[in-house]
Amino acid sequence: MGKEEKSRPAVTPEIHVAELLDAYPELEEILVGCVPQFRKLKNPVLRNTIAPVTSIRQAAKVGGIGLGDLINLLRKKAGQEPDFSAEKEGPAAPRPEWFSRSMVSQVFDAGPVLENGQNPMGLVFQHLGTLKKGEIFELVTPFLPAPLIEKAEGKGYLSWANREGTGDWHTYFTSKTGTVC
Repeated sequence: MGKEEKSRPAVTPEIHVAELLDAYPELEEILVGCVPQFRKLKNPVLRNTIAPVTSIRQAAKVGGIGLGDLINLLRKKAGQEPDFSAEKEGPAAPRPEWFSRSMVSQVFDAGPVLENGQNPMGLVFQHLGTLKKGEIFELVTPFLPAPLIEKAEGKGYLSWANREGTGDWHTYFTSKTGTVC
C-alpha cells in the first residue's frame, strides 16, 4: 500500500503558527524575518506553548506588519496565489473610557519570564483573578501578546494595548463588570 500524501493547508489569517510551520517548515525564516519576536520559536518550550495558539492574524499584530502583506508573502513562498482580500489591520485603538492610570493596581513585566523560555499566561491569569471592581492590571511585554489578549477578552476582561515609542507593549486589563469613574 502506498502512503497517501497529506495535503498542505492554505495559508490564511486564522491558521495557527504551529500548523503553518508543521506544513511549511521552509516558512519559518520568512515568518521570523517579518515578526522578529518569533526568533524565540527556536526555544522548544515557547514553540510548544505559543505557536499552537497564535494565528497568523495575531502574528501580524505582534510584528506590526499588515495582515495582507504577511499573508500574501507567506502564500507566495508556499506556492499559493496571493489573497488580495486579506484584511488590513486598522490603526491603533484609542485610549478607552475605562482607562485611568490611577486605577492601575498591579504591574507585571513578563519580559524576564519570556527570556527564561516560559509562557507567562498562567501568571497573568492569576493576577487577573485578583482584580477588584474598577482596578486595572498592566502587563508589560516586548511584543503585543495577541493570543493572551483574545483569551482574556473571552473570559470577560476588557483590554487596551499601547506601545510606548519603539519599546515595550503595555497591555491593560479590567473586568467588563468593573467601571472606572
